[in-house]
Amino acid sequence: MEKEITTFITYLHNVKATSKNTEMSYKRDLDKVRHFMAERGICEVSAVSSQDLGDYVKYLEDNKFAAATVSRNIASLKAFYHFMLQEGCVAEDLSEQLKAPKIEKKVPEIMSPEEVIRLLEQPTGDTPKEIRDKAMLELLYATGIRVTELITLRISDVNMQLGVILCRDRTKERIIPFGAAARNALARYLEGTRDAMLENKTSDVLFANCSGQPMSRQGFWKLIKYYAKKAGIKADITPHTLRHSFAAHLVENGADLRSVQEMLGHSDISTTQIYANMNHSHIREVYAKAHPRG
Repeated sequence: MEKEITTFITYLHNVKATSKNTEMSYKRDLDKVRHFMAERGICEVSAVSSQDLGDYVKYLEDNKFAAATVSRNIASLKAFYHFMLQEGCVAEDLSEQLKAPKIEKKVPEIMSPEEVIRLLEQPTGDTPKEIRDKAMLELLYATGIRVTELITLRISDVNMQLGVILCRDRTKERIIPFGAAARNALARYLEGTRDAMLENKTSDVLFANCSGQPMSRQGFWKLIKYYAKKAGIKADITPHTLRHSFAAHLVENGADLRSVQEMLGHSDISTTQIYANMNHSHIREVYAKAHPRG
């Protein structure tokens, strides 16, 4: 199965123009299937039966994998088998029989505006690292971009005069504005701190780590958790929490969903709609607490 999985990942990369993270996710899921089948003495895709696939899903459920994880694994299998059928590697799509578990849509965790301010105020020093960290946090909340988009930004993607950044993936791009706080933090970082961190190395990456290399996702996760702890925020804060907060705060202050959808890069507005639903829930919560007959 290993050869077929590699061919499928190559197809995703070359034809579907998927991101590296998406490709890694598919490979992880399918490698788990491959190891499961290998333990049964099955090494060829054509030798896998409907019963084998059903047993694999049952194995995930019996081992208490979250419904979202089981659902994602089934989606990976369906995409893989659809490709295998197209390529003539299998006679039928055995994944059609697999049913994904129902997943209860979780309301995104968001921070209050006061918590956001506390977080953004934590990098206060004059060291190159703190000046960089301040710029990264301000820009993340100002634009709502994903952490991968943040750490892959190039100098040429930032227009300080217009106050916008250009975010792109392999198939599309979007322009997102940022305000005065992010502009000031970025200006301070670009005035000399970035060059100091690059240590005379040539690079077009916007945010570098202390070794002058592009920052990793894990590196930024550690950074944000460090500052959240320093700010006394007890909730489990991730970079995506700031993205959710950006969207929720915009909607709560009257931004229209289409504009928020465009800034977030959502392909489907139903994904953005959840922030409007959160706003309604917040209104009901305020009413229940504040109204004398609530």
